[in-house]
Amino acid sequence: MGRYDDGGTASQLFTSLGTFMRRCLFCVLSVGSIPAHFAFIMDGNRRYAKKKNMEVEAGHRRGFSSLMLVLKYCYELGVKYVTIYAFSIENFKRKPAEVQNLMDLLLEKINGMLKEESIVNQYGVRVYFIGNLKLLSEPVRVAAEKVMTATANNSKVVLLVCLAYTSSDEIVHAVQESCKHKLDKIQALNGYKVSNGVINREKRVKKISSLMVPDVEESLALKAHTACNGVVEAVEGTERINGATAYSVEEYCDKKDEGTGEKQGEHPTIKLVDVEKNMYMAVAPDPNILLRSSGETRLSNFLIWQTSNCLLYSPAALWPEIGLWHVVWAVLNFQCNLPYLEKKKKQL
Repeated sequence: MGRYDDGGTASQLFTSLGTFMRRCLFCVLSVGSIPAHFAFIMDGNRRYAKKKNMEVEAGHRRGFSSLMLVLKYCYELGVKYVTIYAFSIENFKRKPAEVQNLMDLLLEKINGMLKEESIVNQYGVRVYFIGNLKLLSEPVRVAAEKVMTATANNSKVVLLVCLAYTSSDEIVHAVQESCKHKLDKIQALNGYKVSNGVINREKRVKKISSLMVPDVEESLALKAHTACNGVVEAVEGTERINGATAYSVEEYCDKKDEGTGEKQGEHPTIKLVDVEKNMYMAVAPDPNILLRSSGETRLSNFLIWQTSNCLLYSPAALWPEIGLWHVVWAVLNFQCNLPYLEKKKKQL
């Protein structure tokens, strides 16, 4: 019996020693700049399973175990934001059985985030699920929303889980939302109501020269054209009604008041800031490091918009094999290349 006790004591001693050495290493790394945002493409779970003669599901579970360790290392190191590419929209094209197994695993692990002993509660993690969530099965989507609500008040560190995500889908979504917001600004111009990106003419009565005049479709010579930087389809021309001028939407854009936030004579335009604030990833700064395991150097439609000034690191290890030294080496590479990255950022 004593033999087992000694073994347990020795195991605890080695664990404590390992933790101490890791924290000492992180203290040394902290002398340099620590990346605020670390992103991961978790590639190689299936190849790992094949390599080890395991079921594919077992490979994904090993990958999840590696993820928990990597998150622990990042948060201990002082990384504020971690983003993981958990499931691409393209992954829905895999075999139905594998997709279902992944959904079941995701549901299990998402629900596990709310357990007392989970890493979320240990480190005070705020969790965001990023992507086109309506593509997920209802149980997974509901669980994700529950976790986001439960962790909304956490502020120490942030975990962004990209589910049903591709960068092209994110960009299209951002442009669509930007257009909707611009359309809202010119809603109801000359009686034109914007609904789902379509301008519908509606009858409206307005007071002109002390008379109530129906502002109807027939009061204008309707001719379709594009106004306001191609955002609004309206009418051309004006008409005098009882001594007053009825302006077209195009002319109204030139005469709109200062409350729209546009200068006189300018049409509403979609600017870079409009697109960026409507990105799924707008809740976090751009990544400083993107690590993709298994030696692949492709972004695979992941954070294309956000990685223009990001260090890319592609170790040959498959994702379940990723560990402490891969994280450390990525941070060292970041620190060595930081002057160059900052110089290039200023040139953008």
